[in-house]
Amino acid sequence: MPVPRAERKLLRDLAKQVADIAALPVMEERKRLWRRHNALKAGRPMVLVFPEGSWRELLPAESLRCASKEGRALELDLRRRIYTHEHFFDDTVVEALMVVGTVVHSTGWGLEPKWRPATEAVGARGFDPVILTPADLKKLKAPRFSRDDDATRARLQEMQELFGGILRVELRGVRYFGIHIMNLYTALRGLDQVMLDMVENPGMLHDAMAFYEEAYQGMIRQYAEMNLFSLNNDNTYHSSGGVGWSDELPKPGFDPARVRPCDLWASAEAQELALVGPEMHEEFVLAYERRLLAHFGLNGYGCCEDLSRKLDYVFAI
Repeated sequence: MPVPRAERKLLRDLAKQVADIAALPVMEERKRLWRRHNALKAGRPMVLVFPEGSWRELLPAESLRCASKEGRALELDLRRRIYTHEHFFDDTVVEALMVVGTVVHSTGWGLEPKWRPATEAVGARGFDPVILTPADLKKLKAPRFSRDDDATRARLQEMQELFGGILRVELRGVRYFGIHIMNLYTALRGLDQVMLDMVENPGMLHDAMAFYEEAYQGMIRQYAEMNLFSLNNDNTYHSSGGVGWSDELPKPGFDPARVRPCDLWASAEAQELALVGPEMHEEFVLAYERRLLAHFGLNGYGCCEDLSRKLDYVFAI
């Protein structure tokens, strides 16, 4: 739904604050430091602060002044950028930019996790496994994608009318490509059972990982054929806590009209295997992830899991 006219002045005023912050000289210096960092050159550590779930305390819902769902989402985005600059003093680059993403629809994976709701407002939820036998793997389907150009044009026009003259409004396609095959599978099979399968039923686990690898290969092909990829060697979030500023991308032969996987950052992780040894991590997930990551120009690996004993395998990416 369009942003109500009554909320537009508030959002434009916030956007002007963001634009003023983005014009500060320190933002160009941070970009330079990020490019150095991502080139693996020596220098000071880079710091990013992500409040994640704590945003509900820093910018509580009742502090927002917009009433519409669309307006509140935009207000929260803009206020977070301002708050980050005023309070965190980290290496976040604030840009005078509003990205409009291409609207893409997916057919899904054929099966959905069966979640059990948390008993507390911010508590952990559980799930009931839906893959119980090897035969259930046949219920999985590789997703197919379609683009909604009408919805994309409408969204782009709305943001141009709202923020034009203050923020750059740019249309982008797929910029973040993360590979999370173990996350997808454990939500269907159950984490405890996957651990047991490594010893008691390794063939079933390999069959599942082979399916997800093939499905992700298809995803990469579809995005490329549909010309959905957009460059992410900029302020785009990637991996597990980084931004993409880099002079190493795009790769030679780049055509701005058609971005290739080799022009992009990608990432993968398998936090679910944090307590699994290096050899099993390699056998049951990293070997599959590595072949997918090979399509891309730069990669990040890992999330919250300890990889210190697994780096020999990780560095083979």
